[in-house]
Amino acid sequence: MEEKTLYTLLVYSENIAGVLNQITAVFTRRQVNIESLNVSASSIPGIHKYTITAYSDEDQIIKITKQIEKKIDVIKASYYLDEELFLRETGLYKLSTPKVMENPLISRTIRKYEATITEVNPTYIIVSKSGLTETIVELYFALKELGCVQQYSRSGRIAMTRSPFEDLSELLQERERQANVIE
Repeated sequence: MEEKTLYTLLVYSENIAGVLNQITAVFTRRQVNIESLNVSASSIPGIHKYTITAYSDEDQIIKITKQIEKKIDVIKASYYLDEELFLRETGLYKLSTPKVMENPLISRTIRKYEATITEVNPTYIIVSKSGLTETIVELYFALKELGCVQQYSRSGRIAMTRSPFEDLSELLQERERQANVIE
């Protein structure tokens, strides 16, 4: 049995209601759990970008990608390994202000991880950290061990290819050339 690897899928579609449901249904039918999901506008006007991570083997992720790309409203779908992408996430940590004030090690830990204090009040302190998943999770466990974490949340992954262009740029340029030829 092949070992499971974390893959990141980048999916592009027009901004149409129901596309997200169609995409997640492909994972559900194959019984593959989505680890993170982020949907936002892409650099191309009118096109949305879905960044999805899932553990899978290569054969299965190829099938999932092809099934997603067959959806009418999906323009393009591709899968990548971490080293092929520039990746970031954000972690938010709500810490007890009294505990932070009484233990200087907490402030040193925040500085060590190059996190940012974004809000302070008498009850809690909000800390944010952008970076790779591993570092965000490490900071959480370091703060948890110090007994000051009241809440913790981590965003979905955002990613872009290391290529100089958006995956979709060439495809859209080709479609535009074909449309100009027809006219």
